[in-house]
Amino acid sequence: MRLLSVILLLASLAAGLPPAMAQSCDTHSGLPVPRFVSLKFESVNGRSGPSLGHPIAWEYVRAGLPMEVTAETADWRRVRDPGDEETWMHRRVLSGRRSVLLQEDTALRARPETEGVIEAEAEGGAVLWLERCRTGWCRVEAGGERGWVPARALWGVYEHERDPAAEPPASAQCTSAGIDDSTGLSD
Repeated sequence: MRLLSVILLLASLAAGLPPAMAQSCDTHSGLPVPRFVSLKFESVNGRSGPSLGHPIAWEYVRAGLPMEVTAETADWRRVRDPGDEETWMHRRVLSGRRSVLLQEDTALRARPETEGVIEAEAEGGAVLWLERCRTGWCRVEAGGERGWVPARALWGVYEHERDPAAEPPASAQCTSAGIDDSTGLSD
């Protein structure tokens, strides 16, 4: 068993990902609420309640679109979309891999600084994969292009990621050892 743990740790380090640690939140999934997730599929139904018997309120047609989980049952997640609409989705259509929605045309910079070299340009409305945030900047990737953008230009980041002086919400600290949703772990 110890050998398996060492192998998994080495594999996660080789992949450039932090090792996943046990999460112990008082939720059905064991993950904090609220949290950001993304849509796994190109077409996903958002329902008015947590069952297939509830009518479809919205049809989302954009894989990777960021959503914020605001409540959950064993199989269903109430999510808030970038337009501030709330619907219910089955947990299988959501991914723990974090994405963000660019709110305005923005340059992707080589460094997290206003005068950093421009690596690429991205249009408002683009969905980008979130790698990490620090000091009010977030490193994102899309289509093989990577760079830093101001966190204020993104929907799908927490206040403490926008403003380094802000405290993370208590729900994000369910235990001292948590799972980072940016690792791509399923919801």
